[in-house]
Amino acid sequence: MGLIFCICIAVCIFMSFKSVVIICFQRNFLSFETIIMITYLYLSLLIGFGMIYLICIQSNIPVLHEAGIPISDGYFDNLLTSLYFSAVTLFSVGYGDVVPVGVGRFLAVLEALIGYILPAVFLARTVIGNEK
Repeated sequence: MGLIFCICIAVCIFMSFKSVVIICFQRNFLSFETIIMITYLYLSLLIGFGMIYLICIQSNIPVLHEAGIPISDGYFDNLLTSLYFSAVTLFSVGYGDVVPVGVGRFLAVLEALIGYILPAVFLARTVIGNEK
């Protein structure tokens, strides 16, 4: 059941990308609407990856360790830790207090890669848009 939810979350993340790309590349890039869409994209990525981490934790798949111990607190503590780790990874801060293990490493690398690429894509789009 957790796998189905993770697939649904991945589809939602993809659809967020699609809608932002459509809006940002069809209109003037530096508009208020574009900034709001980019903010929504980052929020959907943060929450989406956080939910994937949470589903794995709740399914007893070790993906995150805190102070060397697998995370196994209550549901809301797991939720907050998952969202915190997702935000820290997406924005490439990486404090090291919560670390990924197992499949969580792959997810963290994927999330960090997206977090690094997005600003570069939007900057390149702005430069190309201004040259035209």
